Parts: sequence; C-alpha cells; structure tokens
Amino acid sequence: MRELVSRIQKPTQYLGGEWGRTAKDSSTVRARLALAFPDFYEVGMSYVGGRILYEAVNRVEGLAAERVFAPADDAVTVMRETGTRLATLESDTPLAACDVVAFHLTHELCYTSVLHLLDLAGIPFRSAQRAGQGGWPLVVAGGGCAFNAEPMAPFFDVMVLGDGEKAIVDLLEAVADARESGADRRQLLETLAAMPGFYVPEFFEFDPETGVRSLLPGYERVDKAIVADLDTAPFPACQVVPFAQAVHDRLSVEIARGCTRGCRFCHAGMVYRPVRERSLSTLEGLVGEGLCRTGYEELSFLSLSTGDFSALESLFAQSIDRCRREQVAVSLPSLRAGTLSGSILDMMAGIRRTGATMAPEAATQRLRDVINKGITEDDILSHAARLFEHGWQQVKLYFMIGLPTETEEDVQGIFELAKKVLAQAPKGTKRLQVTAAISPFVPKPHTPFQWHGQINLEQIRCRVGYLRDLFSSDRRLTLRWHEPEMSFLEGVFSRAGRELAPLVEAGWQKGALFCSWVDRFSLAPWLEIFAEAGLDPADWLAERPVDKPLPWDHLSCGVSPAYLRLERKRALSGTVTADCRFGDCTGCGVCNDAGRKSPLTAETAIKPRLNRPALEREAVAAPPAPPREDLTRKAAHFRVWYAKEGSAIYLSQLELGRVIERSLRRAGLKPSFSAGYHPLPQISFGRALPVGVSSRAEWMGIFLREPIAPEEFAARLNPNLPEGLTVVGVEELTGGRKVAHPVVETFELTVSDDQAEACRQGFAAFEAAAAFPVTWESKKGPRTLDAKTVVRGVQPAGPGCVRFSCDFSETYLSPLRLVEAVCPGLVRGRYDLQKTTVSFADGGVFPLS
Repeated sequence: MRELVSRIQKPTQYLGGEWGRTAKDSSTVRARLALAFPDFYEVGMSYVGGRILYEAVNRVEGLAAERVFAPADDAVTVMRETGTRLATLESDTPLAACDVVAFHLTHELCYTSVLHLLDLAGIPFRSAQRAGQGGWPLVVAGGGCAFNAEPMAPFFDVMVLGDGEKAIVDLLEAVADARESGADRRQLLETLAAMPGFYVPEFFEFDPETGVRSLLPGYERVDKAIVADLDTAPFPACQVVPFAQAVHDRLSVEIARGCTRGCRFCHAGMVYRPVRERSLSTLEGLVGEGLCRTGYEELSFLSLSTGDFSALESLFAQSIDRCRREQVAVSLPSLRAGTLSGSILDMMAGIRRTGATMAPEAATQRLRDVINKGITEDDILSHAARLFEHGWQQVKLYFMIGLPTETEEDVQGIFELAKKVLAQAPKGTKRLQVTAAISPFVPKPHTPFQWHGQINLEQIRCRVGYLRDLFSSDRRLTLRWHEPEMSFLEGVFSRAGRELAPLVEAGWQKGALFCSWVDRFSLAPWLEIFAEAGLDPADWLAERPVDKPLPWDHLSCGVSPAYLRLERKRALSGTVTADCRFGDCTGCGVCNDAGRKSPLTAETAIKPRLNRPALEREAVAAPPAPPREDLTRKAAHFRVWYAKEGSAIYLSQLELGRVIERSLRRAGLKPSFSAGYHPLPQISFGRALPVGVSSRAEWMGIFLREPIAPEEFAARLNPNLPEGLTVVGVEELTGGRKVAHPVVETFELTVSDDQAEACRQGFAAFEAAAAFPVTWESKKGPRTLDAKTVVRGVQPAGPGCVRFSCDFSETYLSPLRLVEAVCPGLVRGRYDLQKTTVSFADGGVFPLS
C-alpha cells in the first residue's frame, strides 16, 4: 500500500515507520502475524492489548507481529481503483500472504468492520470457504468479545479466550510447525484445540433447545488461557509512538489485570479474574524506561480498577519525582469513589494532570446495592470534595440507565447526585463543571445479569429526555449520553448466537461499517436487514429463562454458572457481596488457592497476586516536592538545520512538532516553556514544507533550559529521531535574537523518463509566458497568484531534473502546486520534489556549497 500514500489525505497512518516499531528481516521469519484492528489508526493505536501482543510476538526469534488498521474512506477508494490489497504497516505484506490474521474484538459494533478488512484483503469471509482452498491465512479473533462472539463464529478459524501473551506465541509456533511438517488444516486445528484458550468454532454446534454439542470427542468445553504472574509476562517499555495523533496519545502502563469487586453488570470483571498485580519494582522499570524511550508527555496507570491497586500510594510515590521533573502529566481511568487517598492527591497536585472521573454507575444506594457497586453516597461526595480541594475544576460521573429493578426515583437520582457533587466545590471555584455521562445498560454474557432483559429504545429515549430537562436548569451541570440506537444494536449482538451470522454479512453488504462512530452509525439498515430475514431484533433483548441453554455455555472464563445464578438472586434481594481480594472467598470458581480447585489450567497456581495483603491507604506520604524549576529559563538558543527525507516527507507540520518534542524528551534535552496556563515548548519552525516534499535545508529555532554545546545537541538528538529526519547542522544564536527567515528557496524536480520531455516543455512554456496564473481553493475560497512573481530562475539539472528558485519574501506559493500547474501531466507519487538550498537576504546560503 505504500505506493498509494501520496494520494491519501493522512499518509502517516499508512507508513509504518514510527518510532519504536519492529521490522524483521523476512528471511528469518518462520511465521508472520497481522494484528488487525477493525477501526481506524487513531483508535487502534490507543489499544494497549494490541501493544502487548505486538511485544510478546516480536520478542521471539523467528516470529513477526505487524499491524494493520482499517483504512479511511479516501484510502479505500484509491485501493479499489488500483486493485491494491490491504497490507501490514511494517513490511507492506498483503494480509492474504500472512500466516495468521488476528482481529481484536473489543466490542460488538465492530463485527461488520472485520468483514470489511477481510474484503479489502481479498480473503474469503467464511472459514468453510477458506478450508477448501490452500494458502489462506488462519483467521483468528481475540479480546473481550471472544467469550461470546458466536455471531462471528462462522468467519473465524480460531478464537483465543483470555490472556493472549503466551497463547498468541503458541499459536504461531503451531502454525510454523504445521507448515514445516506438512500437517493439514484439520490437524493444525486439532492441535490448537488441545491447548488452553483456543476455541475452534467448527468443532461445535448449537441448538436452542438442547444446547451446545461438541463435534470433537474430548473437546466439550473451552477454558480460557491465563497468565498467572504478570511480572513474567511481556509488556512493552518501548512502545510504538504514532506519527498521527491517537485517541489516547500517551504512555499507558497496565498495573494490574482482573477485578473482584463483583459489579454484577461488568463483563470484564468476571472474565478477567483473578486479580494479578505487577510488582512495584517491575512497574518502576516499565515507567522509567517507557517515558525515556518513548518521549511521551503523559502517563496513564491502567487496570479494570486502578484505585484498588493494593500499593497505589507507593506506585505514585516512586513515579512522581520523574513526572514532576519532566513535566509529565498523570492520568487515571474512571475511578471508584473513595479510592484516591489524600496522599495521592497531594502528589498529583504539583504536576500536570488531566480531568477526574468517577463511576457511581447508579445514583441511589438501593440500586448500587443491586449491582454490587460497593460504595456509598458519602464515598462519592467526600471523593469529589477532595478533588475540588486539590484544584480539580471538572469532574465527570458515569451512570447507567435501565439497570435491573430501576425506578423513576433512581433515574432522577442521577440529577440529584450531580447537584450534590457540584455542591462539594469550595465557594468561588471558577470554571466549575460537573458532567454526567449516561449509557443504557446492556446485559452481557458471563455476568449475573446475563439473563435479564434490556429496556427498549422508547424507554431509553424517554429517560434521556427526562434527564435533559433536569440538567438544563444549571449551566454548571452537563449531560452526555450514549446513542440509544447503538446500545440497542450492541444488546442484540451481545447475547446472540450463530443464527445472526448471515445478518452480520448483510450489514456489511449494506455498508453498515464502523458502527461505534456516531457520525457513521444508522440503525435503519439493520432494521431493514432483520425485517428482510423475518426476525424481530427485540427478541434478542428479552429476558432469558435461567434454565435454558445459552449460546456461550461451552466457553468458560472460570466463573461457575452456579455462582452467577447465586449473584443474580442476591441482586434481586439487594444483598451485597464483598470483594474477595482482601476478605473471604466468594466461591466464584476461578482460583485454586488454599485447596480450592479451579477448572482452568496454568503452569502455576491460579490465585490473586497482590503487592500488599491489605489495601494501602494514606500509608505513604507524598515525597517532598523538588524546588520549583523555572520552565521559562533560556540557557541556550539554537537554529537547528535538519533534513526531511524518506517516509518523513509525509509528516504534516502539526505531526512534525509532536515528533520533535518527543524526540527531545527521548534525548534528554529540555526545551524552555512559555508562561501561562498551558505552557508550550519554545520551538519555532520555518515555513511549513508541503506534505510529500523532501528537503535538505529545513530548520527550527529552539530555546533550552540547560546549556549544551551545539555538537552535543546534534549527537544526542539524531539517534532519537524517527527515520527520515536527520540533524545536519546546529547554529548557536546569542541571547533572544530573532531567527532570520530565508528569502529564497531552491527546489529540484525529478521525474521518470516517460515524463521528462513533457516536463521540459512545461517549464519552457512557463519561462516564455509573460504571466502564469495559478489558481487553487483556499479556506476563504478560490485564490489566484501569478507564479512569475515568485519564481526567480529555472535551469535543467540533469536528465529528467529541473532546478528552480522561489522568492518568498513577499508572498508564498506551494512548490507542489507550482510544479503540477507547470506540468499538468504529473502524477503524485511518480515524481520527487526536494528543497535543496535556502538563501538569506544577507547573502548567506544553507547548506554551504
């Protein structure tokens, strides 16, 4: 696909040359994996699970993991026009030529996008279609949805349940061994079926009355794969740093996996048990090395319940000094009320920070007990008060509507609780904002609520409208809500079986893609599809009998069905179940600690692994804040000359600024910052180079807080720049002297042999013309400029090469726009345009001849 990037709007999403990526020599690769994310680059690059699998595979000699994301619409158009197949970023290998294509199933609304990627890759959709033909890759799925992706079962050869770090390596080794031994597809699938975590859909069938039936003797149930000790599991310290901005553009470190709080609606809290924490020493290394090797300016501690990390205060204490020194923000995911202690808030108060979020889920105590949330209103309000006291001005609250047993009082309680949170702020707090984000409850498999029904669209809209009216009474209160139609479709596919596979394919045919994007989602085609099939989607939202078979009964996350039924009864009676992490076992069935027997298998005992035997609260005082550094200090001032070549020519000016800032961080070079509420690094760039144009004479001005010799600056920065960017000169400037801009820029246009004559004639006609108007569409409408007033000289520079100079002292004309106006037959991607030199008003030239 790389030959198409010059014709695509955001080319850096398709280059694969980012800092931190792994590119292996194909001659050494026994098995190649394409990690396929069925959404766009900016979403997929935020997914930590993908980063973990990328690291796990690429650590192993002979195995290669490469990335592929859904291309944007303009790229799809160009691909179809040219007959180009979807390929990986790292090596530009077509997906059909990979050994395994593994999809991340993070939510049900991505199902049609999986088929979209298979179509762009030219791979048949159904496993049965691929089985009868040789040479197709194994198509695999993993992620949370794999515990019930039955509507997708006919499309996948294998699904991986549970932790993937070891499973994905075992899968690739099995594929490589099968190819080397000559084993056929059936033999490979039987080999995988014998390993923990591998679900082969074609070895099962489901009947709504009799339930699931195995077609392979001894393979009646699939147990999830599990990593017993996270300290022994791979996690990337040097993560791929995207050129284009990701949705979550930061260093994300997984501090723990699993949660035993026991929220009865939570799918992840059930399927990822038991709780396993990374040790403080491991995390210290991951944070330190990660920030150093990526250059990220924000750090996030991730887990299902970050506030319940047993040594959270110690974790903050060991990380906070680095964050303070390096101006690194710390973000936390949605937190359970009461889990941030005063010592942590004290630590965070002195650094850059992001907004604060709490997830009460339900606004009344009765309903919180039904869902087993395990917090009180006092917990919520005291948590909010501490946040406001420590300088937070914006707090976001997450709620669900449509929970089992919900009443009108519970819905109104969302508004009442938001008002109470608002009242916790000290008098006179400026820019105060409390946001309530509401989502319709969707019953999920493997939870105590898997048998409950989901409220219909009319009920959702009614409750949203009621809350909108209430929240409109105070401008400091904001209501946000998840689109009801999306939740409706999510609920349909969440608990469906293989009977809906044809409807997924019909959705793809109707163009119902990227259904998690509000601006792309429409329920109408889905309603048409169900009507054409003679089906009512509401049937899949109805309450399920507890004694009837479920489509996922053969897939085990370790939590027993008996435990789920017990928790359902306790929910209906409003009985709370305590967190077993620091108390008595609740008998969920996952652990085999203390003589209990788990149905899961692992190399070591499956049990909680914690840093502390009890939850650490106020146990660690905040370390003393270092002397406040003057971030505006200017100890050195340089003009830095650099070359922009290779894949770097597709960096936009905005992307370039982000790349340079992170490269400086990796190099340990400290730029000066501006003053004000949002300090910015004191870096100024020369005139923006058009995307797709290379240069040997780009420059930036930069102030540093610490003195350094020019030659050392270059020696430290160059190894930390991504490919295509190279420092070629550093000029020391005195004091705050303004950086002079070049007046004349010289370019060389090089074309292919078949275009050389047309190019020569075009420039000859340009030189002969008295005037040469160039017109283009700007943000303010059409604009025309006489190119003769800009171009100062044209001369041949060899076969198929023309050199011309432009005087930009009075106005500017894009050199790309100029050459394509002079030579209208040029095709993007089939010619090279490079800036070779710049000249100053005083006669100075760079680079020196």
